[in-house]
Amino acid sequence: MSLSRRSRLAEARRTVPSSVILFTVIALTGASRASAQDTVSGTVVDQSGRPLPRASVAALTGSGADIVGTFADESGRFRLTVQAVGDCRLTVSLTGFQPSSTACRAQAVRIVLDVAPIEETVVVTATRTEAPSGQVGSSVTVFSADEIARRQTPPVADLLRSSPGAMVVQTGGLGGVTSLFVRGGESSYNKVLLDGIPLNEPGGTFNFSNVTSEGLERVEIVRGAQSALFGSDAMSSVVQMITMRGNRDGRTHASGFFEGGTYSSARGSGQVTGGSGRVDYAFGAAGVTTDNRVPHDEYNNTTLLANVGVSISNTATLRVVARAELEKSDAPGATAFGRPDLDAYFKRHDGVGGISFDQQVSPTLRQRAAYSLSASNQQSTNLILDPPYTPTYGGSTAPFEFSDFRYDSLNTLRRHHASYQADWRLANDSAHGSQLLTFLVDWDGERADLQDRLASVLTTPSRDNFGWSVQHQAVWQRMFVTVGGRVEHNESFGTAAVPRGSVAFVVHRGNGSVGETTVRANAGLGIKEPTLLQSFSLSPYFHGNPDLLPEHARTSEAGIEQRLANDRLKIDLVWFDNEYRNLIGLQTTNPATFEASYFNIGLTTARGLEWTTEVAPTRHFRTQVSYTFLDSNVVVSTSPFDTVLQAGQMLFRRPRHSGSAGIAWHDDRLTVDLNGVFVGSYVDSDFASLQPPIVANPGYTTWDARLSFKLLPQLAVTGAVDNLTDADYMEPLGYPALQRAFRVGLRVGF
Repeated sequence: MSLSRRSRLAEARRTVPSSVILFTVIALTGASRASAQDTVSGTVVDQSGRPLPRASVAALTGSGADIVGTFADESGRFRLTVQAVGDCRLTVSLTGFQPSSTACRAQAVRIVLDVAPIEETVVVTATRTEAPSGQVGSSVTVFSADEIARRQTPPVADLLRSSPGAMVVQTGGLGGVTSLFVRGGESSYNKVLLDGIPLNEPGGTFNFSNVTSEGLERVEIVRGAQSALFGSDAMSSVVQMITMRGNRDGRTHASGFFEGGTYSSARGSGQVTGGSGRVDYAFGAAGVTTDNRVPHDEYNNTTLLANVGVSISNTATLRVVARAELEKSDAPGATAFGRPDLDAYFKRHDGVGGISFDQQVSPTLRQRAAYSLSASNQQSTNLILDPPYTPTYGGSTAPFEFSDFRYDSLNTLRRHHASYQADWRLANDSAHGSQLLTFLVDWDGERADLQDRLASVLTTPSRDNFGWSVQHQAVWQRMFVTVGGRVEHNESFGTAAVPRGSVAFVVHRGNGSVGETTVRANAGLGIKEPTLLQSFSLSPYFHGNPDLLPEHARTSEAGIEQRLANDRLKIDLVWFDNEYRNLIGLQTTNPATFEASYFNIGLTTARGLEWTTEVAPTRHFRTQVSYTFLDSNVVVSTSPFDTVLQAGQMLFRRPRHSGSAGIAWHDDRLTVDLNGVFVGSYVDSDFASLQPPIVANPGYTTWDARLSFKLLPQLAVTGAVDNLTDADYMEPLGYPALQRAFRVGLRVGF
């Protein structure tokens, strides 16, 4: 190579790298600025610190243009990626809460949304995950801890009376057999849960007589068939009671209550809650006693409860829940038609315990595993034969005497329950929405000892049931979709598949005089296993049938919710249409010997309208009114020779018209609450062979009043009046309800 050429190359090496380096630095600097990204994360909570899942979180530029958006997860957490923290603001919104805005920050932020005058409620029963009630297609009613305390109502059944579509029937005073009918379904068509633990007897039967609201944080009732998530028994509703938890604020909180009043009634309770660090706890005990209205109708019940949670890591929690309801009640019978039975009684001791493990495995995967055991020991005894009597009522008299009979049964029912649930978040951004896929499996081991102690007969039926469910929830800014299904394998009836789907769509957004308008729809199938008696009874007069099919439900609903007057008024209108088939009934197989067995022979329909209006003109005052119209029909009867149950009749003890109303006023010291229930006429029976027979119940209207006044921050005096207008009525014919009753008490808290 010539010298001149080497000189030119050397000069090029000296000049070209300098220009390349300068260009590279400029390019990299620009690229760095273009790709510089910051993470904005935090938690969305309400005023009490509870997380708000599915809240919409958006990052905006200074001019208000959208940068990126996401949704809070089930724990209220969110995470966004923005170009530069200093150039954006966060806006957070959720129906039923006041929107909030704050500057983006590099560190985690805690955003508190103030509740609107008519607030939204986060529920877990509708999807088995945390979700705002306005974003699920099913109809949901929630009774919060504040409402439970304000209404001073120990029985959970008395709360459920205010739920649209619900009919509660109680035989007499406290402790009488208490049944719940929802949207025309049978009383055994309601899945009843405590913190996810099933409480129903095998076959769906559940008596609310001794279930109190003591120590409950809230009660949720979801209407419609929900077997796609909960399997057998969830035919017309799911009722879930959720127990209180302690706060990990390093303090111990104690409260107590005592009251007394009419019918020699007395009630007392005490609770201790607290926690610190990784542990929270809540313990409580309560008792109630009353003589009720008629002779030999004493009722006593004791409630014990515990809830302890331990964070075994930053992402995993172990929780233990236990509760006991110990009841003894006299059973005087249908005293409106004759003398009371002076020695019959019913003793029921229910206990439930469960342990659960909850872990956030990763930002997109959460898993939960649980095991529980619920047990019920029930004794019905009548050993002394009272004198015979002839039933009479008004102008009706039975043509013959009724004689007492002796009985002494002792039944022990046990339900083992184990479940595993995995929630996998597939996406969570404004472009794809929030996509949550849930897989779950449940096992129920049903065991029973059914003993007739007079006949020295013991039956020990058992069965095992498995269920597998899949559910997909999709959340966008204005549309919320849930679809899923379950395969249920039952040792009695085999395998059944039940789907469910729901959608809620925000037609109009707004927060002024015309607020948010949401339409929703929900449809699903339900199944119910036979009772142990229906499957395994050895008696020739009600012989069990091992080949029974499950009872089926097909339910659907469509509704619209309208918010008005800056969220101070909400109107909710829902149409539902239900069909219940394969109903199990007793059919005579040998007329000469009166032998009978169980078969799938019934078909009923129920459709109607639910209307609810809530008004909160000020922060101190609110009112709620609901009305239910029910058009029910027996298509194929399970008892065709019974005049009140034959085809063409309205469904038994399910009124065509019913409703409720509530008015509440409160300030820092005084709380006043007035609640009423209206029940129109319905098909009923005296079951006493009266002539002429009584086949209709005229219905009733009752009002209850409550008052609480704080004498000191830690001390309040309470007053209650049940049946304010002193209505004289019977829920089932023959069993007089309590007349006007007064109670006065003291409540203390530290």
